[in-house]
Amino acid sequence: MAIGVDIEDIERFKGKPQQFINRVFTPIEIEYCMKNSKPESHFAVRFCAKEAVIKALTGLNIKAVSLKDIEVFHNDNRCPQIRILKPLDKDIVFNLSLSHDKTKAIAFVTAEIK
Repeated sequence: MAIGVDIEDIERFKGKPQQFINRVFTPIEIEYCMKNSKPESHFAVRFCAKEAVIKALTGLNIKAVSLKDIEVFHNDNRCPQIRILKPLDKDIVFNLSLSHDKTKAIAFVTAEIK
């Protein structure tokens, strides 16, 4: 098992250019974030999740995954989940926890090879 964590200032995601948003986030993530009154909080916490996933995958010696290859979505119970959008040689199970307040966003991820 490997872990990853990342924390970011939400302010960094306020007014980000659309080019950055499109380069880092998937259409599903962009649609979800833009539905909220403070999209920067949701972009920040998803960015944290992507960074945490990359750290956890690196711990499993998997290094060819970019930010755009990682998608954060909600399951039927509205729990955040991770989906890798490119084929990997190994089947990975992720656990994800997201949180944000007025100024900070944080994500914690565990990754385990099935």
